[in-house]
Amino acid sequence: MSHTAEELLIVNLADMLRGDRHVAVGAASPIPGAAALLAKAEATHRMQVSILHSRRHNPFTEGARELFDAAGQGRIDTFFLGGVQIDGQANINLVGLGDYPNTTKRFPGSFGSALMYFAVPRVILFREEHSPRTLVEKVDFVSAPGTSAPEVWRRGGPSALVTGKAVFSFDAATGRFRLESVHDGETPETVAAATGFAFDTAPEVAETPAPAPDRLARLRAEVAPRVATFYPEFAARVWGFAA
Repeated sequence: MSHTAEELLIVNLADMLRGDRHVAVGAASPIPGAAALLAKAEATHRMQVSILHSRRHNPFTEGARELFDAAGQGRIDTFFLGGVQIDGQANINLVGLGDYPNTTKRFPGSFGSALMYFAVPRVILFREEHSPRTLVEKVDFVSAPGTSAPEVWRRGGPSALVTGKAVFSFDAATGRFRLESVHDGETPETVAAATGFAFDTAPEVAETPAPAPDRLARLRAEVAPRVATFYPEFAARVWGFAA
């Protein structure tokens, strides 16, 4: 059974969520949202998924404030973060390009990224575009730092970076990413050429596992219709749902 690039990412992100009790997903995140719902559908234990972009899957009545409270109280296991720029130390930039405050281009802003990066035990960085302009040597502005000094309280931080080309793990002790797998059609060399920062490489870089037919069928039959209710354009493009 053939799969799309988006379905490859969804299934592999879902694998990272096994064992979690509460996964939270922010706005504009259809692939992480679908992954969280797939992980919940496959879980053998009670699992809560909170998706801010969805009315059905959003238990919070006061929006982000309750999300931040839950994170601060240690009630969220995993959260997803992205960035206009992500660098080799797992710093993310959501503010703008150029020397702040004289940025040449502004973006929505950091919002609660810094709090979530510190308060949630595990953060998965996600960015479909994998290019030197998005994965840079050093971000122009640090919206949220990937590592902190030992005396700074921090419950968690980045554990992985998943892109349209590869999967990296992150070592907080060294402050570096390590290439773990490459997607079909990619090699460690092509990934390195598309990455603006240096990274370590696993002794054996595997090919990112393709979705098993039964999981792909479940994704399309059970999860995709739910995603279509809060990300209709994404569902129409990937699964052919009427927008």
